[in-house]
Amino acid sequence: MEIAFPFGFDPRGRTTGATREEHVRQMIEQLLLTRPGERVMRPDFGSGLYHAVFAPNAPELATALVFTTRAALQRYLGDVIDVARLEISAEGESLFVALDYVLRESGTPQSVVIPIAEPVS
Repeated sequence: MEIAFPFGFDPRGRTTGATREEHVRQMIEQLLLTRPGERVMRPDFGSGLYHAVFAPNAPELATALVFTTRAALQRYLGDVIDVARLEISAEGESLFVALDYVLRESGTPQSVVIPIAEPVS
């Protein structure tokens, strides 16, 4: 059993847990939703996708984002997952990351779609 993200407590007052599959998905979300420079002790951690939310939609940008996002996934989660498919698409003010991956320890295929939108201040 893994600790769930965000950290919280269950109705019995214990730390909220997550299955291994949920925990890996949460790690992927943390990586994709973190801007480089946000973490004090790991300033290079993150994907940088927020920088492209309002950028002009172009095939070159999409290709660059796929490349840099795949590199971030490989660097920080390469020991946990194998990326099978990664697509990034823009719709309005949001980016959508569609990721198919395989958990290395179990060989279980997983899919996730994560929306990335500029947070409202």
